[in-house]
Amino acid sequence: MSLRLYIDPAVATLAAGAAFALPEIAARHVQVRRAQPGDALVLFDGQGREARAVVQAMGRRDVTVQVESVAAADRELPLAVTLAVGMPANERMDALVEKLTELGMSALQPLACERSVLRLQGERSLRRSAHWQAVAVAAAEQCGRAQVPQIATPCDLDAWLAALARSGSASGAQPQRGPAAASVPRARWLLSLDPGALAPAAALASCGGARSLLVLSGPEGGLTLAERAAARAAGFVDVSLGPRVLRADTAPLALLAWLGVALSAG
Repeated sequence: MSLRLYIDPAVATLAAGAAFALPEIAARHVQVRRAQPGDALVLFDGQGREARAVVQAMGRRDVTVQVESVAAADRELPLAVTLAVGMPANERMDALVEKLTELGMSALQPLACERSVLRLQGERSLRRSAHWQAVAVAAAEQCGRAQVPQIATPCDLDAWLAALARSGSASGAQPQRGPAAASVPRARWLLSLDPGALAPAAALASCGGARSLLVLSGPEGGLTLAERAAARAAGFVDVSLGPRVLRADTAPLALLAWLGVALSAG
């Protein structure tokens, strides 16, 4: 199988016949694989374009490639799904970003909630967001996606809900580019243990003409009563994944896996 590499459109444009030096991280991957001139590569721009390319020249640090052909590659879910997630602590957030990318997430909004263990501010928040974006890129390279989910800068749940209400848009704190600005109308689900919550199948059937979905999932300890009430006031409907209490890094994965199967079957 050919090595797949992400090429940021700001660095190079994928066009048939174009030749350019790979960015540092991508070049390192090629060198580690001990590729030789003439070896095939697959390049993608994170926005749905995929290119067949060959290694043109290998240097001690630089790798030059030439694009042979470019085509659109659609391996996305038919419904664009943005997850707004109360951040789990430690390495669990890294794993969550990786697996959500593999399962087809369009964008992720990390949130700090009243019961959150992990809280990020200032420069540390920006560094973690950039780190998680790199995790998403690596996961997209591995799983064959031609689009890369966009990871927004972490923010407080109350501020995010307030921005959501003010803007009336698909998401309050927008990720940086690409699939972040998913098409409206958008359905809004709140993962919940409430006895009156809808089952995912019923919630999906009630989405009507929605072309995208925004899902809010709580942190360790769950959302408080006030946070759940604020989410409902912002248009979120309760959706249940069953009677068991799932971890903060389990519930979003369970829902996205179910959506992938349900949407494929439909």
